Amino acid sequence: MLNWRKNTTHILDIVGYSAEGLGVARLEGRVVFVPNTIRGERWNVRLEKVNKNMAWGRGIELLLPSPERVESNCPLYGKCGGCQFRHMSYAEELRAKGQRISDALERVGHIKLALPPVLGAKCPDRYRNKVQFPVSSSRRGLSVGYYRPRSHDVLDAPDCLLQPNSVTRLRHAFKEWMERYSLSAYNEETGKGLIRHFYVRTNRRNQSLVCVVANGEHLPYSKDLVLLLRQTEPGLVGVVLNSNLRNTNVILGDKYTVLWGQDWLEEELCHLTFHLSIPSFFQVNHAQTQQLYRTVLDFAGLTGTETVLDLYCGIGTISLALSKQAGRVIGAEIIPQAIQDAQKNAQNNEITNTEFFCGDAGAVAQRLAEENIHPQVICVDPPRKGLSPEIPAILTGMSPDRIVYVSCDPATLARDLARFADLGYSVRKAQGVDLFPRTAHVETVVLLSKGEVDSKKIRVEFSLEDMDMSESQDGATYTQIKDYVLEHSGFKGI
Repeated sequence: MLNWRKNTTHILDIVGYSAEGLGVARLEGRVVFVPNTIRGERWNVRLEKVNKNMAWGRGIELLLPSPERVESNCPLYGKCGGCQFRHMSYAEELRAKGQRISDALERVGHIKLALPPVLGAKCPDRYRNKVQFPVSSSRRGLSVGYYRPRSHDVLDAPDCLLQPNSVTRLRHAFKEWMERYSLSAYNEETGKGLIRHFYVRTNRRNQSLVCVVANGEHLPYSKDLVLLLRQTEPGLVGVVLNSNLRNTNVILGDKYTVLWGQDWLEEELCHLTFHLSIPSFFQVNHAQTQQLYRTVLDFAGLTGTETVLDLYCGIGTISLALSKQAGRVIGAEIIPQAIQDAQKNAQNNEITNTEFFCGDAGAVAQRLAEENIHPQVICVDPPRKGLSPEIPAILTGMSPDRIVYVSCDPATLARDLARFADLGYSVRKAQGVDLFPRTAHVETVVLLSKGEVDSKKIRVEFSLEDMDMSESQDGATYTQIKDYVLEHSGFKGI
């Protein structure tokens, strides 16, 4: 117990990673989390926070480096909290993410499964097609950037290696405009100040859509801002003001005003075109989303005749991708704007075998079940918190042949898979996909189907031609079959 105290130093071996990407070591049988370390390394670690069963430390001297250690190429690494894995090779990052999925499935879901390698990105940088910069002012001056880890202190970020260069240029121009006109930044504590966030969405055509989130319904010097942004980025298609007057951490308010151009952006995915409004959910990594959806389609195993239910469908990206190989697709989402976008996306892509309903996932599924609609395939892509406790029972009650679960959190995924197992649906295969390179996040696609027969039963194949039927005119009796099974399999039956 003398060693288990704050500010003591210990030589520790890193044996794995936490869900947040921290290195994991052990001291006196208890867990110590150490950032910026790699499995297999040995460090001299100072304990900085100590609880009864776990501690958080900081590496003060690297005694045995890993061959996977690399020099971070980002000057903000370790300060902004956006990336967790820039100190290691991308190959080691993928191994860490695969281990995270495997550990969650086994420890939380009690599922042992041989997982294939996580599908990695060809280019792990500059992939984010949406960036939201918080804006803040302090004695250090104006900051337009990212929150420091576990705080609401905004770190000014001249560049970020996860965002496109066009976003970097637009951010620089926006900050210049704020400083030129001495515009105030919003203060969360006082509720005063004007500018809250600077939001940029991009697409593969090098087009950009900008949204300024303000604590007000009017934006001073907006014409000058539009002119400066257009001069900075020729691919700019629109500038929008979002008014958020609430004292909340939620970024977007409900009112939108177009300052110039259009309030939407188009993007192509899986040979489909999607209409994206400011609040639309769309995966931030285009190339890896293609891999993710290919995996979903593979696991769904569609032949062209199936009815598919897609819950948490958002703007219909997965629904429309599935529609090409299904007979009918029904999508459900609780956000009205997303459903409107989904319907418009189906229309724009001339897809006629999809229907979209606005409502809670469980309520929509329950209503479909009551209407005697029984989809052969169900796809779910819930938020990080996973499925509500009642939903697995509702879905399995519809008796689908297959359930495809897309998850952004291995822990809640594993919890939900255990619930499905109790209802007779077992995991057949799983595939990790790295949608967020250099961060600790990882997506997982899982295929479930109805479980095998009860473990107390066995399947025995035999031919009646092999049995002595001379004493029976009508075929084998139960006693004859039982004796044959005992002789050939050693199973006594019931």
